[in-house]
Amino acid sequence: MRKADRQDRILDELRWKPHVRANELAARFGVSTETIRRDLKSLSEAGMLERAYGGASPLAPGGWPTLDQRKLERVDEREQVAALAETIVSDGDTLMVDAGSSTLAFARQIASSGKRLRILTNSLQVAAVAGQSPKIDVKICPGDFLASEAAAIGPETVDFVFRHNVSLCVLGASALNEDGISETVPGFAPVKRAMIQASERAVFLLDHSKFGRAHLDRVAAPRPGMTLCLDKAPPRTLNTAWIERGAEILVTRP
Repeated sequence: MRKADRQDRILDELRWKPHVRANELAARFGVSTETIRRDLKSLSEAGMLERAYGGASPLAPGGWPTLDQRKLERVDEREQVAALAETIVSDGDTLMVDAGSSTLAFARQIASSGKRLRILTNSLQVAAVAGQSPKIDVKICPGDFLASEAAAIGPETVDFVFRHNVSLCVLGASALNEDGISETVPGFAPVKRAMIQASERAVFLLDHSKFGRAHLDRVAAPRPGMTLCLDKAPPRTLNTAWIERGAEILVTRP
């Protein structure tokens, strides 16, 4: 069983149980207890579960960490990836930017870049940060307000996105594996898919904690016109799967 599949099984267990034990998971999956402990540590650091004595428990109500919680994690990696993505953007570009901690870091980068840009976003925080630059025009998507992410979602947001065409969209995501990008925040995936369809090029900002994962909502499969901006080189199988299908991978630390 692959690491990603094993970790998905662990999360499935926690949807029905108040606690899972590392030794029982190890016996079930045919791996060492230390391997399971590493899985639990990785899932805990990604905000997917809470480590507990001898194993793990589900997250408290609220599930996926909020935007404010995620902004405090992997700050250096996120800023490096955002700085890399900023180099892709040219003066005069029109782009879409979705909601999230990585795209908020990107907004800070472009706000200080001095570039003249037009931005469409569903994120109130991205709009507020990017809009501090007198050279950036910001258009905010309407829709249903998701308070935990300070973002607009829903059919009205998607319809608004489809009324525009841009050269580039810059997106965050919850997970990245050989099959593509996926998302765990409810309501985010339809907005991301719409932005990809409305853009000539899609740029995804991800740190290495997202590697080898898959969540419920599929966003996109690897294809030409997609660029991954990463904080470190991905595993060989993941790298090959994306490159062979025409995508581009940029890394801050090869």
